[in-house]
Amino acid sequence: MKKFIIMMMLLAPMAVMAQKFGHVDSQSIITTLPDIKKIEGELQATAQQYENDLKAMQDEIQRKADEYEKAKATMNATTQKETEASLQEMYQKMQQTYAQNQQELQKLQQEKMAPIYQKIQTAIQNVGKAGQYTYIFSAEAPLYIGAGSKDVTAEVKAELNKIK
Repeated sequence: MKKFIIMMMLLAPMAVMAQKFGHVDSQSIITTLPDIKKIEGELQATAQQYENDLKAMQDEIQRKADEYEKAKATMNATTQKETEASLQEMYQKMQQTYAQNQQELQKLQQEKMAPIYQKIQTAIQNVGKAGQYTYIFSAEAPLYIGAGSKDVTAEVKAELNKIK
């Protein structure tokens, strides 16, 4: 029994030493993919359309507010309150539209990027299996990357080219 425990204590460090670690800069990979330019263009076009719509709403609110300010002196109190309420309603609608646009843009980005992230994940897994890595970590937020960790970013990029 003693021999078994001693042998396990001697072999444990060897098992730790046999582990292979890698790290990957996925942000670098994402920026080099040709699909990203297309997705960014589509997202920017959608964002521009949303911005144009909001600008039109803002211009309409401003136009009505200017009309109100000019005619305010000749309006009775009830008409003034109705016009102010209408302006407030338009402003709230613009704010809601802005919030909805932001949510839709974020959802669209997630939908467009999901296949890209899946491709990258598949490439990382393929590199990990082929290189017999125990772990491959993300290099974006490491506290420390030692000499024992290999940068496999180039290998993942090459694997992505094979997946296409």
